[in-house]
Amino acid sequence: MPAGTLYRGREGMWSWVAHRVTGVLIFFFLFVHVLDTALVRVSPEAYDETIEVYKTPLVGFMEYGLVAAVLFHALNGLRVIAVDFWNKGAQYQRQLLWTVVGIWVVLMAGAAYPVLSHAFSELFGS
Repeated sequence: MPAGTLYRGREGMWSWVAHRVTGVLIFFFLFVHVLDTALVRVSPEAYDETIEVYKTPLVGFMEYGLVAAVLFHALNGLRVIAVDFWNKGAQYQRQLLWTVVGIWVVLMAGAAYPVLSHAFSELFGS
């Protein structure tokens, strides 16, 4: 392990960190989403401008990041439940994590086209 690394744990520690980070990212997305939705009551014109910003390629890539965060958080949450409530969960926590990562990669590959197609068509044409 390189010197200066704060977390010296193995897969379990990194999944713990990733679970917290994705949870915070999802919370901030929900916070912004509530604010931008509430904007329609205050100023419909500002709301329409905000929606136009959301159609940009940058936001499309951010949406893909949101899908990544939600999927990992959900799948890792199921892993945490298995580790906590299955009597052999702690024994198999490493295998469970790699199963979660494998499922996550497959689902992210499947989500790439539907989520990113608009961003790529805006950037490179149809």
